[in-house]
Amino acid sequence: MVHRRISVVVRLVVALCALPTVGCASHSEWVTVRDTPRNPLAGTLDLVSPGGPKPTERTRQLLRRYDLSGDFKGDRAALLSRLEDIQRREPNREHEYAMAELAYITAKQAEQLKRQKALEFYGTALIHAYRYLFEFENDRGRGRPGSPAINPYDPQFRGASDLYNQSLEGMLRLVRQEGELRPGTSRTVKTANHTCSFDVVMHSTGWRPDDIDRLEFVSDYKVQGLRNHYHTYGLGVPLIAVRRSHAAGQDPAEHFYPPDVCFPITAFLRVDRPARLAGRVELREAAAPMTTDPTAPHFVLELHDPLDRQSIDVAGRGVPLEADLSTPLAYFLNQPEFQDADLSTKGLLHPSEARNLQGLYMLEPFDPDKMPVVMVHGLWSSPITWMEMYNDLRSDPLVRQHYQFWFYLYPTGQPFWISATQMREDLALMRRELDPKREDPALDQMVLVGHSMGGLVSKLQTVESEEAFWETMSDHPFSELYADPDVVRSLASTFYFRPNPSVRRVVTLGTPHRGSPFANGITRWLGGKLITLPTKMLEGRDQLVAQNRRFFRPNAPLDIKTSIDSLAPDSPMLPALLAAAPGPWVRYHNVVGHDPDPGWERYLVPEGDGVVSLTSARLDELRQLRSQITVPADHSSVHRHPQSVLEVRRLLFEQLAELQQFPYGTQVAGQSESPL
Repeated sequence: MVHRRISVVVRLVVALCALPTVGCASHSEWVTVRDTPRNPLAGTLDLVSPGGPKPTERTRQLLRRYDLSGDFKGDRAALLSRLEDIQRREPNREHEYAMAELAYITAKQAEQLKRQKALEFYGTALIHAYRYLFEFENDRGRGRPGSPAINPYDPQFRGASDLYNQSLEGMLRLVRQEGELRPGTSRTVKTANHTCSFDVVMHSTGWRPDDIDRLEFVSDYKVQGLRNHYHTYGLGVPLIAVRRSHAAGQDPAEHFYPPDVCFPITAFLRVDRPARLAGRVELREAAAPMTTDPTAPHFVLELHDPLDRQSIDVAGRGVPLEADLSTPLAYFLNQPEFQDADLSTKGLLHPSEARNLQGLYMLEPFDPDKMPVVMVHGLWSSPITWMEMYNDLRSDPLVRQHYQFWFYLYPTGQPFWISATQMREDLALMRRELDPKREDPALDQMVLVGHSMGGLVSKLQTVESEEAFWETMSDHPFSELYADPDVVRSLASTFYFRPNPSVRRVVTLGTPHRGSPFANGITRWLGGKLITLPTKMLEGRDQLVAQNRRFFRPNAPLDIKTSIDSLAPDSPMLPALLAAAPGPWVRYHNVVGHDPDPGWERYLVPEGDGVVSLTSARLDELRQLRSQITVPADHSSVHRHPQSVLEVRRLLFEQLAELQQFPYGTQVAGQSESPL
């Protein structure tokens, strides 16, 4: 109850005082479950209308032409058999489409009451749609009569694609009722003439087959927590793969993945030898090893990672995959343990508890050949604040081909230089575990993207401390400090450091480089009352002062206890950071927010994003500043603004263009010396 009251108080205080930064909008639900799965055939075939489902007018016309209209109300298997006979005599793509459509309608009608019948007709519909899309060109190539080349302008072509996708999804839903469809498993496919295999095979350069714990259907969910929804069209069924965690030690990247991380998968059923069908297709679970029938059609259910590839080769043609990148991300974020408000509040009010969660997180498989983009959140925030930008950037094929995205989580209640020290150690730990021999040059092209206080944490990874930061503490040499060895080592790592040689670019967005007026007497007092710092840290500070009387400056950072204190305009570490010499290989880019419609905050921040003034946010004098833009956004949304996302994407493209001219392991343009 006490904790709940404190949480309410701090939320009210932050809302009123606009502490820099309220970094992320909270979403109660990132996805919702649809009443009925999304189906592009619902309107075309009247699937949900009282009189439906029913075939399209083109299929009804074909039935009239062959005097088969009355047969639709009778035995559907017999009707399909008659159409198959017609197809043998008069091969035509229109016949295949009609059979696919009729079989699909029959499957939908049987789905609720006759599972096996529905399964058979879904398989029949799928194979006829497959033949419509791929087999006629091959028939002509073998000297057989066939239809004219496929017409991509014919709406029936997209209809055949939808029939293929929805038949496959309907079949997979029924098959999954008997157990998860995991890579390496198989089923038996029985037609009127053949028995053939139904193998499940995974194609991914990053995830392993045993990474899949379960599969969910994208069509069951509606995204509402992400502004943009990235869905590409083609063939296949988009799925959500929920990852299974593995025992530590199997993979050095394992502990960088959060629990139940989700990733996109597209299921595609390949028919290597699609033999003619005399009726229905029967699918049943494999009970024993099958004998091989060399004339049978061979089915392979391929699970493709759409982040790896956007198209596959089918029958000698490049075929785009139907894929959904946003729904798996939103599904992952919908887990209760990743609710941003709770995670952010713990990091602000209870830094010692948040230390257990601190570190780098990966939502994609680690790839030593991709350059890392590390996103660093601000005060009272968490990595969730980056999901809009991440969703937008990852949608670009060129970006995801060359970059991997990591997220840094840290306790935001402590001074930003303490967080920077911990990030420095965490980045070093990552490199030791993932690339101990430093053989992966892509990891030396790291890009840091920091919002608000996260920009200060990021910038501190790239500068030379020399004596400047220690001189904010004391006029005495560090060597004269009297303290326990552990305290000496801790202070040395905080105030003496070298720029990280692997960081090439730093992008800061809405960062208070000269502090913020919202870190004032009132908010600093409230922060001191509400933020619970580790007891060990406070006791260590008191002991250090007692052991070194008249050693520290009156306004030394040692007296700064919270992140709110550290962001005050009179914080001594801010000018030291502004004046610190960056590594000569680092390039800086800055995004400044200018709120077009400020509220009462204008009285404290006349010009700026409502929390950080233009003067504090700009970096005009920084020698290695390569770009600086102003976007019309307030502080809490500057890093999600479309112009900010486009600017970060432009910088990633710029780095890629430079590296194509100056490959990994050589100097990049503008470097005066090697960082290594």
